[in-house]
Amino acid sequence: MRRVVLWLRVAATFALMTIGALVMLIVAIPTAFVARRFYSEVMARALGAMALRLWGVRYRVHGTPQRPSRQTVYIANHSSTLDLFVLIALGLPRTRFFLSGFLRRMLPIGIVGGLIRIFWTVPQEFPNKRRAIFKRADRILRDSGDSVFLSPEGTRVTSGEIGRFNKGAFHLATSLGAPIAPMYFAIPRVMDPGMGYDARPGALDVYFLPPIDTTGWCVADVERHRDEVRELYVRLHDSMRRTGLLPVSTALEEDASLMQEALA
Repeated sequence: MRRVVLWLRVAATFALMTIGALVMLIVAIPTAFVARRFYSEVMARALGAMALRLWGVRYRVHGTPQRPSRQTVYIANHSSTLDLFVLIALGLPRTRFFLSGFLRRMLPIGIVGGLIRIFWTVPQEFPNKRRAIFKRADRILRDSGDSVFLSPEGTRVTSGEIGRFNKGAFHLATSLGAPIAPMYFAIPRVMDPGMGYDARPGALDVYFLPPIDTTGWCVADVERHRDEVRELYVRLHDSMRRTGLLPVSTALEEDASLMQEALA
C-alpha cells in the first residue's frame, strides 16, 4: 500500500511541476522572458512550496539570506532530493543556480530552469566543459550583479557525512570578490529520501550562517579556502548529530555573538 501511495505522490508531483512550468511559460511570453526574478522568487517559489506540502514536508528557516543588493555566493551541504524543492521554495533574492544538466531532460525542470536562468553543469569527468560553464557564469554574474547558489559537494551525498568539496564555488567567489554565505540543511534521516523520492512527512531545518568575507582571497589559495570551509561544515554536521545544535563559533567566524544573532 505504501508503494502505491509513493507512486501516486510521484505522479502528482510530476503533474504539479508540469502544470506549474506551463503556467510560468504562459506568463513569460507576454513579459518577453525577461522577468527572471518574478519567475524565480514568486512563481517557482510557490511551486516548490506546493511540492513540499504534497509530501507533508515542512521547513523551518533560521537566519536570513543576504540583501538583494549584495552579490553573494550561497553554498550548502547536499544530501537529499528534497534540497532542490527547498531551495526553490526559499526564493533566495536575486539568485541564480547551478544544477546538473541531466535534470534538464525532465521537461518541467527544463522549462523552469530555462526561465529562471539556471547554469546547467556537466559531470567532473568533463573538466574542459565545466571550466567553460564556470567562465560563462562568472561573466554573466559579473555583468548582472546577481547572486548564485551551488553545492560544493556537486552531488547528493547519502553516507551521512559531508562529502568532498569541489573548487567551483570558491573560484567564483574569489573572482567576483563576493562573500560566501554558507547554508546548512538539517534533514532528519527518518524523512530523508537520499537519492530517491520516498520522502517521509516531517520537518527539516535550514540555517543561514554568517557570510565569509573573500576580499583578501586569491586564486592560488582556493584549495586552502575550500578545505577550511569544508572543515566548517564537518564541525557543524558533527555538532548537529551529537547535540542537535550548531556550534556557537567557527574558525571562519570569530565573533560568536554574530553567529548567535544570525541563527536567532
